[in-house]
Amino acid sequence: MAATKALGFVSPSDFFIQPSLTRRGRVRVSVVQCSVSSVTSTGTASGLLEKPWSSYNARLVLEDGSVWSAKSFGASGTRVAELVFNTSLTGYQEILTDPSYAGQFVLMTNPQIGNTGVNPDDEESRQCFLAGLVIRSLSISTSNWRCTKTLGDYLAERNIMGIYDLDTRAITRRLRESGSLNGVLSTDGSKTDEELLHMSRSWDIVGLDLISDVSCKSPYEWVEKTNPEWEFNTTSSRHKESYRVIAYDFGIKQNILRRLASYGCEITVVPSTWPAADALKMNPDGILFSNGPGDPSAVPYAVETVKELLGKVPVYGICMGHQLLGQALGGKTYKMKFGHHGGNHPVCNNRTGHVEISAQNHNYAVDPASLPSGVEVTHVNLNDGSCAGLSFPAMNVMSLQYHPEASPGPHDSDNAFGEFVELMKRFKQST
Repeated sequence: MAATKALGFVSPSDFFIQPSLTRRGRVRVSVVQCSVSSVTSTGTASGLLEKPWSSYNARLVLEDGSVWSAKSFGASGTRVAELVFNTSLTGYQEILTDPSYAGQFVLMTNPQIGNTGVNPDDEESRQCFLAGLVIRSLSISTSNWRCTKTLGDYLAERNIMGIYDLDTRAITRRLRESGSLNGVLSTDGSKTDEELLHMSRSWDIVGLDLISDVSCKSPYEWVEKTNPEWEFNTTSSRHKESYRVIAYDFGIKQNILRRLASYGCEITVVPSTWPAADALKMNPDGILFSNGPGDPSAVPYAVETVKELLGKVPVYGICMGHQLLGQALGGKTYKMKFGHHGGNHPVCNNRTGHVEISAQNHNYAVDPASLPSGVEVTHVNLNDGSCAGLSFPAMNVMSLQYHPEASPGPHDSDNAFGEFVELMKRFKQST
């Protein structure tokens, strides 16, 4: 048992304490006695209150040699991944559950994260697939009528690491200048900076098949539509004729499925390795190639599947699906300097001249100069001029590099689902 020692206080000679007086003029003397437990043999003090603030107990070590001290929340451990930054102001829960972030740490440029907590309605998939979350300030309270738990508790339950209280602006500038960097998040104090640096330099996301880990394992039907409380497009419910769509799951977001269902589609989701012949046996009116993580060149089996389906029925590619279509049509893809990650990217629709504010999440892009004759670039990212959409009318192909189902504020891109429905309608009438 630890011994308790009394503490005595000696005031300096020039330190004067004015005694307090009672109403009757008598002097009231207060005696304060303090005690403290002695330090145990293990070096920890028992019976003492913990500090009301967190200490710097985590590190982010990047492959360029920079080391960033931080505070940990969520899960503990050591993880290696590619670090990217996201400029979205809201929607961190959708980002956490977006399968396209598999193999990546996500740094939020918005300084305060966690102030709305989390809720079960904003999930985009069955789990969190990203490797870790990097933020400037973790909100100490939550304020949202749908909130069911805090961000920290949510990450801990899902074994996802998070760090905060580091200079995210400086790291973002570094990523913009150097490009995306591999890094290691660690709460393990026994590992040296040099060991973590070696881990970051020994790992590479290029060439990894990340789709296999995020795709479903067997087909399933999807029927859920957008909740009427959140439905913003009154024309989507006017499609009386239904269309059967096969959705290839390369890491599909649930809101893509909800929007398709809201436009009158009957959807069967199939794994990324589902044979093209089996998909055609299901007599679809159209096929969707979904979003997904990583390098499209790392999944040649998916490119071959797309090739086999081209020209058979109308097809629609989103994000990874767009890149796979680009390769299947004979084009090439390339890794971008730091990619597009955020809910505020302006895209020009070349057909209409309209500008859409879009949500994007990709590190690879299609090289338009490599595309064959007849393939039209329908959309262009106005930040850097990269290809943001394709069309090949001869084979009933359409695709977008960004996410038309996302609602980063406006709903500018939602009509793309209506265009896919019209493409299926015209094809069905022609056959």
